[in-house]
Amino acid sequence: MEKKLSELRVGEAAVITSLEDQELVLKLMEMGFLPGEEIVVEQIAPMGDPISVMVAGYQVSLRINEADSVIVATN
Repeated sequence: MEKKLSELRVGEAAVITSLEDQELVLKLMEMGFLPGEEIVVEQIAPMGDPISVMVAGYQVSLRINEADSVIVATN
């Protein structure tokens, strides 16, 4: 099932399938957000923004609008 990265809960893992926002694609790809890469939500700030994820062996913080552009597949 595909959904946005911003819709995952803490501890959920998924696989990146695509990146939607063409303005953010290069920035996200440079940070390791590549299709086929596994991603795990590590933390979500109390107000919901930002979120911290583990991707490509790195812990990365993203704003919700950035996470909205990452499409993932869950089991």
